[in-house]
Amino acid sequence: MLTPHPLEAARLLGRSTGEVQQDRLGAAQQLVERYGACVVLKGAGSICATPEGHWFVNRSGNAGLASAGMGDVLTGIAGALLAQGVNVQSAMLGAVHLHGRAADVLVAGGIGPVGLSASEVIDAARGLLNRA
Repeated sequence: MLTPHPLEAARLLGRSTGEVQQDRLGAAQQLVERYGACVVLKGAGSICATPEGHWFVNRSGNAGLASAGMGDVLTGIAGALLAQGVNVQSAMLGAVHLHGRAADVLVAGGIGPVGLSASEVIDAARGLLNRA
């Protein structure tokens, strides 16, 4: 599973960030083809694409996720799901949604989006899972 932001995706594809942003779905699909992995092209409406040709647009999340450490939180959630035996596609989709939903819950409660921290998202994600 790869989880690049647009600049990382551009570097992996040998393209400009602008080109990636103009065709986010196409860029995600090209990364899948090149690396044979599930891909999350992070950003507003993160694109989740699979080697089987499936793709999804995540609707959870907000601008507060564009800060230091948020990608590490996303990767940690995905890794935890994989370690529990969840298949790669489900782990990718679950992690992306939970990560974004946790940020949304925080903002709805008056925390962020400006100044939202990775550790706050971790705590909110744990809270959501424990309520499920």
